[in-house]
Amino acid sequence: MNHPVVSVVLPAHNESALLEAVVTEIVRGLEERQLDHEIMVVENGSSDGTAAIARKLASSFGSVRALALEQADYGRAIATGIEQATAQVVVLFDVDYFDLHFLDEAVAMVREGKAAIVLASKRAPGAEDLRPVMRRFLTAGFTTAMRTLLRLPVTDAHGMKALSREVCAPLAKACSMGGPLFDVELVVRASRAGVPIVELPARVRERRPPRTPVLQRSIESAVGLLRLRRLMKKGAEEPKG
Repeated sequence: MNHPVVSVVLPAHNESALLEAVVTEIVRGLEERQLDHEIMVVENGSSDGTAAIARKLASSFGSVRALALEQADYGRAIATGIEQATAQVVVLFDVDYFDLHFLDEAVAMVREGKAAIVLASKRAPGAEDLRPVMRRFLTAGFTTAMRTLLRLPVTDAHGMKALSREVCAPLAKACSMGGPLFDVELVVRASRAGVPIVELPARVRERRPPRTPVLQRSIESAVGLLRLRRLMKKGAEEPKG
C-alpha cells in the first residue's frame, strides 16, 4: 500500500451489528476514488463481537488496522486513532455517522491549506438533519449551551471532522476530557489557539436508535460542558512558562 493520503479513525464500542457493513462501505468508496487510505477501527471495551469483527476486517482489507483499548472510552479511542495515524489528514467518523461526500470536500480543504479542522455541522445553513425530532432538539440545546458556556464560534463540535494531523495531534494530546466531550475540548483548544476552522453543512440520518435515554444524555452533556468550562478556565488562569 502507498503512503496514505487520509487516515480514517472509527471508534467502535459494541458495534457488532453495523461494523462490518460500515467498514466495507467506506473501504469500497475510497477504493473507487483511488484514494490511498488507512482505516483504523479503534475497538474500546466492547462486550460483544466487535473486537473479533475488527480483526477479521483487518485481515480482509490491507488498508484496515484494528486497534483495541481495554476500557470503553470514545474520547480515548479518537485520541489513540489520531496518535497512530500515518496520513497528514485524519478524518473522524462514527460507525453510525459517516459520509464520504463530506470526506471528499473536507480532505481537499485540509490538503489545500484552507482549514486545519473541517467540521460537519448538523446546525449550519444547508444542513439536512433527518433524525427524529427529539434528537434534533437535543442537538440544538447542546449547541446553544456549548456556544454560551465555552464561547465557541461554531455550530457543531460533535461527529464528523477532518483534521490536519500536524496541527491537531499536539492539541489532542493536551486534551484531558474523555468520553463524548473529547472532541468538543479538541475544537475549543483549536479555536483558542487560532487554528483555522471551517464548517460544512452535514446530512445526517439515524442508522440506529440512540443507546442512551434522551434525559440521561441531556444531564450528562450539561455536566460535561460545565466540567470542560472549568477546565478551560483553569488553564487560562495558570501562569505560562
